[in-house]
Amino acid sequence: MGNEAIKLELIEWLTQLEDNEIIEYLKVVKDSNANGNDWWNDLTVSQQEGIKRGLSDIDHGRITPNEVVKKKYGL
Repeated sequence: MGNEAIKLELIEWLTQLEDNEIIEYLKVVKDSNANGNDWWNDLTVSQQEGIKRGLSDIDHGRITPNEVVKKKYGL
């Protein structure tokens, strides 16, 4: 998938997004990128801990493949 297709997919997803925490997170990433800052430093402690937990889960094999989730929920 090319960058333009990915951008369109993200735009469509974003227009339907209702999760305020994700919206705020994306705003932090956007603003940090525009200012040349490292977006990690702009995240809340809770957001950083969530990302670290996710990375730890990946490192320890506590993941579910995307295909399994799609099949389970009929996506």
